[in-house]
Amino acid sequence: MEINKVEIDKLTHKIIGCAMKVHTILGNGFQEVIYQRALAIEFEKQGLGFNREMEMSIYYEGIDIGTRRVDFFVEDKVMVELKAIEKLEAVHKAQAINYCEAYNIADGLLINFGGLSLEFNRVYNKKLVSPNTNPINPKIK
Repeated sequence: MEINKVEIDKLTHKIIGCAMKVHTILGNGFQEVIYQRALAIEFEKQGLGFNREMEMSIYYEGIDIGTRRVDFFVEDKVMVELKAIEKLEAVHKAQAINYCEAYNIADGLLINFGGLSLEFNRVYNKKLVSPNTNPINPKIK
């Protein structure tokens, strides 16, 4: 399945718009799970297909070494990792990039609901030569 950059840009903008609406309505100060539930409702309202807390296998040299639950996997194209902390740090962005790489997903979003303003970062799988143009092939358990 070939993914084009325009399609991914539109999708990520729609996801960010949903997150902005949730943050506008709820503000900051809740636990991550509250934002996750509200975002799921907003995704449904916007007609976005998604899996929530989808368990995905992580491989090391072809060997399954465990699993991690991704907060959202939207339209089988974009991994979304949520936080509800005061401020995003470089380690959080590195974590989101690592998830994209471990799951072999080209594009991801890191969204933080914990600040006074919504924070978000697009992240990319550095191991894929050209983000947004490679086939998506997540190793899903």
